Amino acid sequence: MAEREIMKKNPTKAELVKDRTESMSFLDHLEELRWRIIKGSIGIVIGIIIAFIFDDFLVNTVLLGPTKADFIVYSWLGIDAVDLTLQSRKLPGQFFAYWGALFVMGVIIGFPLFIYQIWGFVEPAFDNSGKWRTKGNTLFITFFFLLGVSFGYFVLVPFALQFFSQFQMAETATIIRNDFDINAYFGSVSMWVLSCGLIFQLPVVSYFLSKFGLLTPEFLKKYRRHSLVGCFAISAFLTPPDPVSQILVAFPLILLFFLSIYVSKLGVRSREKSLNKALGDE
Repeated sequence: MAEREIMKKNPTKAELVKDRTESMSFLDHLEELRWRIIKGSIGIVIGIIIAFIFDDFLVNTVLLGPTKADFIVYSWLGIDAVDLTLQSRKLPGQFFAYWGALFVMGVIIGFPLFIYQIWGFVEPAFDNSGKWRTKGNTLFITFFFLLGVSFGYFVLVPFALQFFSQFQMAETATIIRNDFDINAYFGSVSMWVLSCGLIFQLPVVSYFLSKFGLLTPEFLKKYRRHSLVGCFAISAFLTPPDPVSQILVAFPLILLFFLSIYVSKLGVRSREKSLNKALGDE
């Protein structure tokens, strides 16, 4: 009893945050969310500025790198690559592709700060463990996002580009040349890379849904066969109709699913620990 009285007189920082959060009105929450979004957007702007500073490297080496047959990833993956020819068929084509590339790079660079701000707003609703936990969750989310972006850029993009660049209709192989529009190229590469970044959030989603009590590892195990079919369906949607590239994308998705089962166990364990602690405090 004495210890509880002392704790009430000397509340921890997490308890102060909890009390402040519970006492905030709906408009106060909206105001905090607005400032969180503004601060996170500043991180994106900083990322765009950094991308603008290194625009030559990002455009010539990163964005246009996969269009060259000597792109180092092709030799790593054993792809017999050819050079891609890009065209700008619209007057502002290269302008929009240039700024679009800087924007996407800025989003990727500023992603950790944006997630840190958004998660700092969401986390007090169910876990008041302090800034260190917010930073840990931000690193957790950012790691899988960057892992997915890297997979998309170094694996999915090379296979997809070379498949479409070398595909020819048998009867028209001599009269149709595969020249691609710069905007279509940029849009496809951005979609593939960012889609992989989002798909690789599967373990993150699994952990937090389990922590909320909305998902269990038993549920994932029960529907694992359906999930395997879903992994191949997603890979078929993202990749060209090439069995090799589809398997290359489906395989890491399957690994992510089984990782999500383990991560779900950690989320359930963390939830039970929090509930037991709350019951013990009562």
